[in-house]
Amino acid sequence: MNFATADLCDEHEDQLAAGTLRVLDPVFSRFGRATCFGGEAVALKVFEDNTLVRAVLEEKGAGRVLVVDGGGSLRCALVGGNLSRLAEKNGWAGIVVYGCVRDVLELNECNLGVIALATHPQRCQQVGGGERDIPVLLPGTIVRPGEWIYADSDGVLVASAPLI
Repeated sequence: MNFATADLCDEHEDQLAAGTLRVLDPVFSRFGRATCFGGEAVALKVFEDNTLVRAVLEEKGAGRVLVVDGGGSLRCALVGGNLSRLAEKNGWAGIVVYGCVRDVLELNECNLGVIALATHPQRCQQVGGGERDIPVLLPGTIVRPGEWIYADSDGVLVASAPLI
C-alpha cells in the first residue's frame, strides 16, 4: 500500500469537514520497517495487560491494523519484538498502540508498521483482561471497529470508509 496521508487529507477535505475522516493527535512515534501502512481497524481496550493483544495477533491479519487502546499508560509495554514478529507472520499491516512498546531493535526488523506513544523496557501483566470490537478513544478521535487506518511519517488518519 502506497499513499501519503497529507495527500489523502487534501483529496478528502469534505470528509474531514464532515468528521468521517479524522486525524489522530501528533503524539505518536513510529517503529517497524513499514513506514506507510493502512488497513481495516480491529479495536481493543486493555490496560497494562497484553493477553488479548497476543490472542488477536495470533489470528490471520489479512492486512488489517490492530488498534490498541492501552489507556495511554507509560508504565509498561504492550507490544514488543515477539508480538511484532507474530503480527508480521500472520499478515497484519500494522499496530497502533495508545501506550508503550519495547524491543525497538526487533520492532524495526519487522516488515510491519507500529505506532506508539513511547518505549518502556518493562513488560506488562498477563492476567487476561480487556475488550475487543468496541469503539476506543485515542488522542484526537474515536476509532470504531471496521473503520480504516492510514499511517505514514506525517501522521495517522481514521476513515469511516476506505479511501484507496
